[in-house]
Amino acid sequence: MDGFDWNHIRAFLATAETGSLSAAARKLGQTQPTLSRQVAALEDDLGVMLFERVGRTLEITQAGIELLDHTKAMGEAADRIALTASGQSTSIEGLVRITASDVMSAYILPEVLKILRSEAPRLRIEVIASNDIRDLMRREADIAIRHVRPEQPDLIAKLIQDATGYFYAATDYLDRMGRPKSKSDLADHEFISFGDTDQMIGYFKPLGIPVDRDNFRLGSQNGIVAWEYAKHGFGIAPMSEHVGDMTPGMERVLPDMDPFQFPIWLTTHRELHTSRRIRLVFDVLSAFFSK
Repeated sequence: MDGFDWNHIRAFLATAETGSLSAAARKLGQTQPTLSRQVAALEDDLGVMLFERVGRTLEITQAGIELLDHTKAMGEAADRIALTASGQSTSIEGLVRITASDVMSAYILPEVLKILRSEAPRLRIEVIASNDIRDLMRREADIAIRHVRPEQPDLIAKLIQDATGYFYAATDYLDRMGRPKSKSDLADHEFISFGDTDQMIGYFKPLGIPVDRDNFRLGSQNGIVAWEYAKHGFGIAPMSEHVGDMTPGMERVLPDMDPFQFPIWLTTHRELHTSRRIRLVFDVLSAFFSK
């Protein structure tokens, strides 16, 4: 995009994110006519219409949606560069609350927290280990890491990773019960339930994994507890590749099987645009999971 005015792109981003020229102008501290001219100038430069009026509302066009995918990263990078260039990250302080699943909170987030401690040593972080997106809606958390995209329109959501997982079991369990050679062999093994057993069975059946409730003799709503049971040799458990591969004494079961895939969404309030500490944590999390 050589030759394009960054102010025009900022105007486009703000309008797309807020849904109106007046709200975008307030966000950027500009007058509405000024911001409108910047958006119009970008449309002229590109030769496409980015927004169209439908009644009294402003809707983004398909061309605008395609441009938004490219310019979002530019906006996030610009915010991050501004923080770094001004040396502000080391001076950022205050509390940021992150909610994530118990497994992610215990086994994955510590690596991110080390980065945050280095970049913003005065920042305070509270981790809420929960699978409930309502933590965010009740303002009990500032940022949520989830495996489903939130439907609430007041939240900002970003897909940061398509993660993968496998079946795992303790070496002593596999030595005792045998190592499955095919999916059909799994019918003779015990599994550890994470949460709702029927939901797990419903997910496994379309994948050709022949299990029923008799295969699940032990489980827990708490993912850490369920994983500990698997580590102690009580059965096979699904787990993210990142956690499973780093756990001593655990082996992949059917390692040649196609991995499970599940999305990781980063979600926050619109304060992302006004809070330096939330922006910093959001960007660090995004960079960590996107690498």
